[in-house]
Amino acid sequence: MSNQFNMADMFGKFADMQNKVKEAQERLAEVEVDAEAGGGMVKVRANGKREIISIMLDKDVVDPEDKEMLEDLVVAGVNKALEKAEEAAKLKMQEVYKDMIPGGGIPGMDLSKFGL
Repeated sequence: MSNQFNMADMFGKFADMQNKVKEAQERLAEVEVDAEAGGGMVKVRANGKREIISIMLDKDVVDPEDKEMLEDLVVAGVNKALEKAEEAAKLKMQEVYKDMIPGGGIPGMDLSKFGL
């Protein structure tokens, strides 16, 4: 009898896992990354939720005669920051799953499709 599959226990563990994942996702806002473009003339900070927190522009990059260059540098900086934020979030979530599940995975389940 002790070897029988306990459905209630499994659902309880699943609910605990869901709560831990939700908490980790909420903490992604605390993960911050910085990126630069144009040799540091544009600096962008983003968080693990892929939200832009700030954009700082060097005064020398603000040229009314070359608005397109500034726009390109801002786009490049934002894209770099979002890439870094996504990678940082992925690593943070991998830590959560590794801590939750002994061996870092669920036997027979490929979590790579979920970015893990």
